[in-house]
Amino acid sequence: MVERKVLKKELEVGGRTLSLETGRLAKQANGSVFACYGETAVLVAATMSKRPRVGIDFLPLTVDYEERMYAVGKIPGGFIKREGRPSEKATLSARLIDRPLRPLFPKNLRNDVHVISTVMSVDQDNAPEMMAMLGASAALSISSIPFNGPIAGVVIGRVDGKFVVNPTLEQSEKTDMHLVVAGTADAVMMVEAGADEVPEEIMLEAIIYGHEQIKEMVRFIEEFRQEAIEMGLAFPKMEIPVAETADDFERAVTEKATEKIKAAVQECIVKQYLKKARDEFMDAVKSEIMEFFIEEYPESEDEIEKIIDSVEKKVIRRSILVDRIRIDGRALNEVRPISVEVGLLPRTHGSGLFTRGETQVLSSVTLGAISEEQRLDGLGIDEKKRYMHHYNFPPYSVGETRPMRTTSRREIGHGALAERALEPVVPSEEKFPYTIRIVSEVVASNGSTSMGSVCGSTLGLMDAGVSIKAPVAGVAMGLIKEDDNFAVLTDIQGMEDHLGDMDFKVAGTSKGVTALQMDIKIAGIDRDVLSNALSQAHHGRMHILGEMLKVIPTPRNELSPYAPRIIQTFVHPDKIRDVIGPGGKTIKKIIEETGVDIDIEDDGRVFIAAVDPKAGDYAKAIVEKLTQEVKPGQIYTGKVVRVTDFGCFVEVVPGVLGLPGKDGLVHISQLAHERVNKVEDVVKEGEEVIVKAIGYDNQGRLKLSRKDALPEPPKDDKGEAGNGDKKPFRNDTRRTPGQRPRIKQQRDN
Repeated sequence: MVERKVLKKELEVGGRTLSLETGRLAKQANGSVFACYGETAVLVAATMSKRPRVGIDFLPLTVDYEERMYAVGKIPGGFIKREGRPSEKATLSARLIDRPLRPLFPKNLRNDVHVISTVMSVDQDNAPEMMAMLGASAALSISSIPFNGPIAGVVIGRVDGKFVVNPTLEQSEKTDMHLVVAGTADAVMMVEAGADEVPEEIMLEAIIYGHEQIKEMVRFIEEFRQEAIEMGLAFPKMEIPVAETADDFERAVTEKATEKIKAAVQECIVKQYLKKARDEFMDAVKSEIMEFFIEEYPESEDEIEKIIDSVEKKVIRRSILVDRIRIDGRALNEVRPISVEVGLLPRTHGSGLFTRGETQVLSSVTLGAISEEQRLDGLGIDEKKRYMHHYNFPPYSVGETRPMRTTSRREIGHGALAERALEPVVPSEEKFPYTIRIVSEVVASNGSTSMGSVCGSTLGLMDAGVSIKAPVAGVAMGLIKEDDNFAVLTDIQGMEDHLGDMDFKVAGTSKGVTALQMDIKIAGIDRDVLSNALSQAHHGRMHILGEMLKVIPTPRNELSPYAPRIIQTFVHPDKIRDVIGPGGKTIKKIIEETGVDIDIEDDGRVFIAAVDPKAGDYAKAIVEKLTQEVKPGQIYTGKVVRVTDFGCFVEVVPGVLGLPGKDGLVHISQLAHERVNKVEDVVKEGEEVIVKAIGYDNQGRLKLSRKDALPEPPKDDKGEAGNGDKKPFRNDTRRTPGQRPRIKQQRDN
């Protein structure tokens, strides 16, 4: 039997044990790691194709995050009992892992690289996505795949003013931020955060604190790799051949391209061309250069194009970094012109159109009943979501044509970012018992559409009359960095995003940050860059908020006439069955009769959604009548609905919508003060009578008394109650020897 080599290494992180293991599972992959944290376990495998893909100029990297429902002891819901397409959470987790890894692969790598993280066990105190990120870094590090890592990532929370590493479930409920930081030992690579209006200076300290934890984890992975090499479980990195270019040819193209493109960029700055005109102008200049050299070097068309693109990038970056001038003529901290409109869509519940430069986002708000909230079928503890934000990026927004199929990862990610930015200001269910859905349609794009979605959605919510805690705005920051010289750009457009080194999105209120997302293309950034970016973003955000509030300073006082009115009432949980009825018969009849929607929570809260307020009030009255309590000691006027030998049944709460009301038994002994021989002598079916509620029996059935609701009869000369011509009924307890006493039956009043 061949001896199996297995390496397992452990580290304490946040008071819990983190372990990495290799050599046991997935040994056919280029590199595989079984990562565990507490009782959370993720298997990560990294593989690379043997040959590069021909005809591409990008890294073909794919990161997949596979959730397995057995990880939390669940069987997938639905008709097909197996996992289907990735959930939104899985897609976001895959993006979270991809973003800090991608910049660390060689620029000229063209082999397909595939990283698959399979979540196999989940302990809710320990996030599986963070183990997937760490496992991916370790798997790539021990593999033969070229990779300039390792990286590591942590979640930082803040509980009672103190930072917490990888907060547990209990700590997460108390934290005012959820910050994910990833990076190398030298610099921060990626930031993603949701926060409850946390000031920028605290966010900066949290990022730096997170990076200190990352340094230790990166050292741990490096030690893991070194031990894996010694055991023969890690492999030398594959060499990537670099395409050689003739020096004279490259020099000639570079010189001519630099001269032409410098002049073209200067003209763009002076004339302040818009995106479409600028692209057409620059394309014409580049085509002219291409034609000049293709005649002499017909087989080097791809190389010529690459050199021209490289020159364009250098010229524009130098203009920003040295001359401090952007291609559209703006200052580094200047926001493009802003236009704001609300109420553009007349039949929606709320809408806002936000235009910044050539970026336009139209956000619409829909308000629905609580029952319309999204139900989640995933590995987390959350089972439903009442606030949803969806983002659409159609090809016409950038003047392109492409097939429109399923929602892209980018669209899911941008929608989640906008949702995270607005979630802290959305009113609670108790204050605003609605399900809220926002859809942001990007109708034109030239950079920063996700932050445009935040602004447009704030406008839409205010137009809809949603009482948000504070308006939220967002701005995207860019970076041009060479050595120690850098320039931070406010409100980047598409070209600056493409040619720059960072895309740093910051959203928040006037009080603080509600969401962050930072991606970079270089090997990381330090505290100075982060500090400058956050400070500059704050000023940009305040300017944008000011422009928005000029149009709609506060939420509207009333909802749209087309939005449902939610009327809330409460019934005792024991009475819920009275509203629902057998097989749902009662609640269906109410909905059919009134045209409303009714949702009932287990705690007795009843939500009635009605576009017509009168219909809502009518439905509420029906529910309250159905659950009306008959209180012992109170007098009621009721109708005799049935007569029996032992008494009669009196309906004290009338039925509604043809449904039975609430009745109780008046025993024959409770019909009158005098003795009653026959029930029909006193009451008849259909007759109205006055009764008093005297309690419930041990089966919960109502007991009534007609006698106790009547005035006391007059007393005779002896002070005893009169009984007409009859002798008063006496409880005679006298007996003869051997005779059992007659005991008066006690009634429960």
